[in-house]
Amino acid sequence: MTPDTSSTPGIPTPGVPIQGASPEEVPTQAIPVQELPTGPTRRMPTGIMREAVIDLDAIAANVRHLRRLTESEVIAVVKADAYGHGAVRSAQAALVGGASRLGVADVTEALELRRAGITAPIVAWLHAPGADFTEPAAQGIELGISSFDQLMAAAAASTADRPTAVHLKVETGLGRNGIAPGDQRVVFAEAARLERLGRVDVVGVFSHLSNTSEADDRAALARFEEALAAASAAGLAPRLRHIAASHAAIALREARLGCVRLGISMYGLSPFADRTSADLGLRPAMTVRAAVAAVRRVPAGQGVSYGYRHRTAAETTLALVPLGYADGIPRAASGGAAVRLGDRVFPVAGTIAMDQFVVDVGDHPVAVGDEAVLFGDPSRGAPPVEAWADAAGTINYEIVTRIGPRIPRRAVSR
Repeated sequence: MTPDTSSTPGIPTPGVPIQGASPEEVPTQAIPVQELPTGPTRRMPTGIMREAVIDLDAIAANVRHLRRLTESEVIAVVKADAYGHGAVRSAQAALVGGASRLGVADVTEALELRRAGITAPIVAWLHAPGADFTEPAAQGIELGISSFDQLMAAAAASTADRPTAVHLKVETGLGRNGIAPGDQRVVFAEAARLERLGRVDVVGVFSHLSNTSEADDRAALARFEEALAAASAAGLAPRLRHIAASHAAIALREARLGCVRLGISMYGLSPFADRTSADLGLRPAMTVRAAVAAVRRVPAGQGVSYGYRHRTAAETTLALVPLGYADGIPRAASGGAAVRLGDRVFPVAGTIAMDQFVVDVGDHPVAVGDEAVLFGDPSRGAPPVEAWADAAGTINYEIVTRIGPRIPRRAVSR
């Protein structure tokens, strides 16, 4: 998805530097203070410096909503620690919401879920060259297969009474992994032979769309349907066919095929540049917040943070927020992002450092221990994660996924 660099309709979003201002000196006025309907300043709990609050009810509700919308079986994608939300807790919430399967990138992630006691079907689709599938096959992990060699390795991991479950991934134009069109008939024929011998169980055939345009996605879908026809001609009858992730699951009805993979949308975030979470009926599940660690009154002309990329335009108050790029807060958002303190949004002043950044609050009252909210659910008064993504020149997916392990996750149900 291409980042949307425009303001998000209906949601308070930080501004941009004043036209003509030097990128090395962005004044406070670059991001106007904005009013939000949130009431008085909130305090962080004593002893809590920073945290990511994960709303599990929101995850379950998002899955439930999208399952009804798509009228399809849901594979809940919890790779990359569930896009930073916590894989185990997010998987459990998604299953409560009606997901029937879980999806991860690699078998290490799948086995973590098994060790946590999750028994639902799990498919893992990205493997090291020469990977040994004995352990994941024994744990009932379904393997995404992108080559003849991977198919043979999966068959080798079977036992006399347990075939290895596989999903055959076909290349339909994304240029990543997947069985190449020229290899598909050979791989399908071998998969059918191995299935007759009880060595593999072909649960599904799948692919991935680029989301470049509706025309591009329809062309890829046509190639996928050709691959499905070739698989059928080879004697395969996969129970699942899946090519739609969040974007196509919502926007391209014909791509649903009775099974969709939900990633970013199940965490309440929009896969579209021109539609918000609220537009899609979704609730963002992650709120990142911290306690103000220090407050300092400074005169006009005060330099702030490394490189003095910000100098105060007038006497003002600076608040220190103990989050930095070591925590996944993007340094690229320096001078362009903002946080909520009480009922207002204030600009990040100067460079985001490894462990901390500074907020210029003007004459607004602020105290050590006050809650600073970076992003969360806009319907509850929090800035949207897309504001940080826009400031960093990236997408909402990256901002939540990169939130690091120094920020404790606290699961809540609202």
